[in-house]
Amino acid sequence: MADVTRRLHLRHLRSAPTSWVSHSAKGRVKRSGTGLAFWYRPLTAVLSEVPVDDRELPLLFHARTEDFADVTVQATVTYRFSDPAAAAGRLDFSIDPYRGRWRGQPLDQVATLLAELAQQPALDLLARVPLAEALTAGIAPVRESVTAALAGDPRLAETGVTVVSARVVAIRPEPDLERALQTPTREKVQQDADRATYARRAAAVEQERSIAENELKSRIELARQEQQLVEQHGANTRRGAELSAEAELVAAQGEADRSRLAAAAEADAGRLRDEARAEGVRVVGLAEAEAEAARLAAYRDLPAEVLQALALKELAGNVPSINELTVTPDLVGRLLGRIGS
Repeated sequence: MADVTRRLHLRHLRSAPTSWVSHSAKGRVKRSGTGLAFWYRPLTAVLSEVPVDDRELPLLFHARTEDFADVTVQATVTYRFSDPAAAAGRLDFSIDPYRGRWRGQPLDQVATLLAELAQQPALDLLARVPLAEALTAGIAPVRESVTAALAGDPRLAETGVTVVSARVVAIRPEPDLERALQTPTREKVQQDADRATYARRAAAVEQERSIAENELKSRIELARQEQQLVEQHGANTRRGAELSAEAELVAAQGEADRSRLAAAAEADAGRLRDEARAEGVRVVGLAEAEAEAARLAAYRDLPAEVLQALALKELAGNVPSINELTVTPDLVGRLLGRIGS
């Protein structure tokens, strides 16, 4: 809206760049245009302000299809005042010269006019198509019919209103009917989801089966390798025992050979010692016999007294030591008698 300030008994108006302002006094237009700023006397001034920017008008209305189903149409109409002078002449866009506010509601009148003009072709079109077609392919025909109706309406042209665009956002049935219509789709989607779930479960089961088979194969292979390990360990143990037995046998044979050789050597040594001892004894015996024969030969020519003296000497040499000797007269007499005889 225009900005009105007070200075004594005058008023100053400053409009926006997107607002067209007309100033009349005494039935004559003194100035008009967009983005104006001027002084005026409020008692004699007649002011009008028309917005020239694009305006969005949301529409929401009900319609009935060929099969008597209620639907809600949501649309948006974009319009602007291409001829603000004509609009100011057809609608009440006058503003209060003291406050700068509209005296009426001109935009509401334009909105009502556009809503009625947009609804009529949409209602006519939807009344000739069934609900399914209206929901699936009805947006474009409704938009085209609304655009054509608004563009060709003479009242809008006379009022200076130009429709920039008309957009149909959605055509929706009642909530219960919409849920009923969505049921097949939901069921199909649910069936697809169930199939996907079953397929995923089947894939999971197949994967688990493959994993179980692989685990079983791995366990079998491990068991086979363990069996081979046990067999190899047994063969190694048996081979070790055989080698140990052979080594012990060789050691025993060597020990027996050494014992046999030692026994043979000991026997030979004993035999040699016996032979040497026997030979020594024989030689000693022969020497003693020869010595005894020589001694006897030496004693053979000696007189008896000498032999007795030698015998006594020999006897004295072999008699043990006598600590005390008692000589009686009888013993001495007998001994002397023997010596004298």
